[in-house]
Amino acid sequence: MCVPGCQEAVVARLSRRGFFKGAGAAAATAATFQAFAPPARAAPASFSRAVDLTHRLVENFPTYFGGNQIEFEKMFSFEEDGFNVNRWHLVEHTGTHMDAPLHFSKDGASAADVPVDQLVLPLAVIDVKAQAAADPDYQVSAQDLLDWETANGPLPQGGCVAMNSGWDQFAGNEKFRNADADGKMHFPGFALEATELLMERGVTGMAVDTLSLDYGLSTDFVTHYAWLPSGRWGMEAVANLDQVPATGATLVVGAPKIAGASGGPSRLIALV
Repeated sequence: MCVPGCQEAVVARLSRRGFFKGAGAAAATAATFQAFAPPARAAPASFSRAVDLTHRLVENFPTYFGGNQIEFEKMFSFEEDGFNVNRWHLVEHTGTHMDAPLHFSKDGASAADVPVDQLVLPLAVIDVKAQAAADPDYQVSAQDLLDWETANGPLPQGGCVAMNSGWDQFAGNEKFRNADADGKMHFPGFALEATELLMERGVTGMAVDTLSLDYGLSTDFVTHYAWLPSGRWGMEAVANLDQVPATGATLVVGAPKIAGASGGPSRLIALV
C-alpha cells in the first residue's frame, strides 16, 4: 500500500519509467552474462562479534521519491486490549532493504524466492569515502575493485561486495538524498564497468550505503538493469560499514520471505 504522498511522488517521476525501457535494452547489450547467481562460499565456523548493518526504520527515514514510505496504525494497544498490534503501511523499498531480481525484471526471483544459501555469504567492503567526500556523484569503478584485489586478494565468488562511501552518516537528514534545487539527487553508487567486473568474478550480492545501487544522478539505471536480471540481489541504505573489515566478515541477510515481493526492509548482520 502506498502511504500518503507516495502516489503523487511516483506520478511526478513517471518519466523515470520511460527511461527504464530503453535502459533495460542498453544494459542487456552491455552485460552479456548468463542469468545466474553462484552459490555462497562456506561461512567461517566462528566469529567474535556481530555488527548490525541496518538503519533503524522510522517514519521519516529518507526515501528515493521523497516523503514517508512507512506509517504505523495502532490496531490494538496494551492499555485497552492487553496486547499491542500495529498495521504497517509500507513501500517495499524503504530503509535498509533488499532489491530482489524481480525489482528490475519481468519474471525474476521475488524476495521470497532468493535461495537461503545466497543469504549467508562472505562480505567484501570497498572503501571510497575519500572519493565520495570530494565528489558526491562518485561511482565505484572497476579500478577501485582491482585496487581492492591487489590489497586483499580476489573478490569473494558467491559473496557480497559493499560500497562504503560514508553516506550512512547522513541518514538522519536531507543530505542522504542530497537533492539540488532541480530535485536531482547527488550520492555515490556503482558504475556499470564495476558491475560487469563483479559479475565476471561471480559475486552474488551488491550493497550500498546510499539510496540506490546506481548513483543519484542516474536516469538510465544501468547498474540495476545489468545486475538484478542476472539473478543477483542488491541491498540499499546499509549502515555501519566502517565497523567491519575490508575482508573476512560473513554477511547474514534477513530478507523478507514475502511471495511476489520485489524487495523489502531487511536486517543485515555482519559476523566478524
